[in-house]
Amino acid sequence: MRYAELIDKLMDFDNKFRKMYGVVAGIDEAGRGPLAGPVVAAAVILKEAIPGLYDSKSLSQNEREMLFLEIIKSSSVGVGFASVEEIDLYNILKATRLAMSRAVKSLSVQPDYVLIDGRSLSIDLRGTCVVSGDKVSASIAAASIVAKVTRDHLMERLDILFPCYEFATHKGYGTPKHLEALKEHGPSLWHRLTFRPVKSLLTREQVNSWLKKGLVSEKRLFRAGVL
Repeated sequence: MRYAELIDKLMDFDNKFRKMYGVVAGIDEAGRGPLAGPVVAAAVILKEAIPGLYDSKSLSQNEREMLFLEIIKSSSVGVGFASVEEIDLYNILKATRLAMSRAVKSLSVQPDYVLIDGRSLSIDLRGTCVVSGDKVSASIAAASIVAKVTRDHLMERLDILFPCYEFATHKGYGTPKHLEALKEHGPSLWHRLTFRPVKSLLTREQVNSWLKKGLVSEKRLFRAGVL
């Protein structure tokens, strides 16, 4: 399918909801699966069709970066984060909902209806979940790009602070190289302590050092099962 036909199809899907409800925002997230870094959500109200728009996972990095700039320039965009501490305290599902709610609240215009990528991830807004929404909805596809690029940029900055983990390469996902670095250097506080591969590598010496320096809450460590 050509780009023009594809974006028309994705825009037609959103337009059905616009005709029924008014202003529609697409919502998607990036970073539910990694062992490190926050989960990032984006909410996008598209004001016009953007050629080439599609699911972020189906695009190259260069395509995502170019589309990211176009989306930011021509649309209303909101971004929300849930920190690694919030992920550990509340679990990844609740943290993702929190990030999505923050993304919507940060929009300059509040939507009348939201389209959320996924099967059942709901937030306290009028809207609907769309399975594989980033492949059928233009606004969700735009949100998937904004969330992915925003999180990638954040992980690249973390790589400068913690070069031993090579975050810029794997963005916090549990690749063999990341797991090897975790075994060699141990987890950082930017890792998700409740996630099993990280939790299994925490040492009493490291936990005590964090507590002594006031770098981590006892509640977070308790949730990780290391207190």
